[in-house]
Amino acid sequence: MLEITQLVKRFGGLVATDHADLQVQAGEIHALIGPNGAGKTTLLHQISGALASDSGSIRFEGANITRRPMHERVAAGLARSYQITNIYRSFSVLDNVALAVQARSGTSLSFFRAVRRETALFDQTHEVLRRVGLAHRADALARNIAHGEQRQLELALALATQPRLLVLDEPMAGMGPDESAAMTDLLESLRGSITMLLVEHDMHAVFRLADRISVLVYGSVIDTGSPEAIRNSPEVRKAYLGEEETA
Repeated sequence: MLEITQLVKRFGGLVATDHADLQVQAGEIHALIGPNGAGKTTLLHQISGALASDSGSIRFEGANITRRPMHERVAAGLARSYQITNIYRSFSVLDNVALAVQARSGTSLSFFRAVRRETALFDQTHEVLRRVGLAHRADALARNIAHGEQRQLELALALATQPRLLVLDEPMAGMGPDESAAMTDLLESLRGSITMLLVEHDMHAVFRLADRISVLVYGSVIDTGSPEAIRNSPEVRKAYLGEEETA
């Protein structure tokens, strides 16, 4: 579904992405791990279109999207959530998702109230909220819900675009153990219905969720394999997992 070949991103003299190669297969949950500063978020920015690449290529479902702007990638079926929660805090939970549903549908963007007059779009909004476990919080203001629920809402905004590939940048960031467990359960419930590329520092979640794992070190992918293979790789343990175990 996603094929990254020899991708490069430089910031002056710093090579943030160094000829990275990565393949994500349709239907899988693929985790991208690595130490702080490895370039994970930069690579996700390049995949989503937030950053232009200096060289290399990105192919999505066979099409070259390397130079396409972000909105075209979203329209093609590639959605992204961010490390820092990115929602409309002064709107209700329902209206946050309604805006995303309306934008995807291409209907009037005069304002979110238009969605309430369109039954089909309104039903889609409720279905997305049900899918992420927020149906009971539909009328709450986004700023008043718990941090974990805000992360669920951000996931709902991405799902509202009906992506075929969902790119997730640390969905458990800032969560306590119970919230992390709930998010892991939510992502597990989406298995098989959507392909995911997941960056996450919670190794318990990574090894539970991932079908395959790629390890990024100094902007290059040094290994890709099953969770068991990655867990037992001496090179990977030295570069990353060993640091986690002694932290």
